Amino acid sequence: MNKPLILVTNDDGVSAPGIRALIEVAASLGEIIVVAPDSPQSGMGHAITISQPLRLHPTSIYGNVEAYECSGTPVDCVKLAKNVLLKDRQPDLCVSGINHGSNASINIIYSGTLSAAMEASLEGIPSIGFSLLDYSYQADFEPAKPFVRQLMEFMLHQGLSAGSLLNVNIPNRPEGGIKGMKVCRQADARWVEEFIEAKDPRGQKYYWLTGRFVNDDPGEDTDIHALERGYISVVPSKHDLTNYEAMPELAPIEQFVVLT
Repeated sequence: MNKPLILVTNDDGVSAPGIRALIEVAASLGEIIVVAPDSPQSGMGHAITISQPLRLHPTSIYGNVEAYECSGTPVDCVKLAKNVLLKDRQPDLCVSGINHGSNASINIIYSGTLSAAMEASLEGIPSIGFSLLDYSYQADFEPAKPFVRQLMEFMLHQGLSAGSLLNVNIPNRPEGGIKGMKVCRQADARWVEEFIEAKDPRGQKYYWLTGRFVNDDPGEDTDIHALERGYISVVPSKHDLTNYEAMPELAPIEQFVVLT
């Protein structure tokens, strides 16, 4: 039997330790191809490159693993993999990450990691975005690997309905150990943003984005609740942003007329 084909990508860049950990797991499960940005692309969301040409270069950074670095965004990486490198083949799974830092709750909107996985899901490819709650370059991904493997095996053998993907966040618990996994909903949380104003050496004003994460969601079924208690949060996600609950409230506008 042919091995499953697994597309590996991320937003931290092709040489990030997180993607190396993901490649090690994926390589034990199937044939893999790596397409990742040539530089960090965190916070790019679902951005695509349309104002300049895209570059795609093979790299031997992972030995015999077929790998490419792309000049574009994480979503560009998936698009080029699907339409150029694998135009005659459909991946059985796309995995993105492992991201250095959380992509729980509202962070999914801004995340290049999850947007890459979502782009693959739009193409009918089962997809998972993995994130570890540790921003350090020296983050330890070893405790997460058994869980990453289990989730990849689940998606390869069972999968989800079309258009769906998993947003997986892993707590940083080297001392207490990861307690397990919880299927959750996305917490209703937000960023309270601030901009630090300063001047560069030439006297020109600039702004630096900062802020704090605020979670006012008291639910015990959320990703934030699970992560705070040492569990991996698994949130089934999709691209449909329609607010179905609001549609009945908007029904009266269909009766609006223009008076002349």
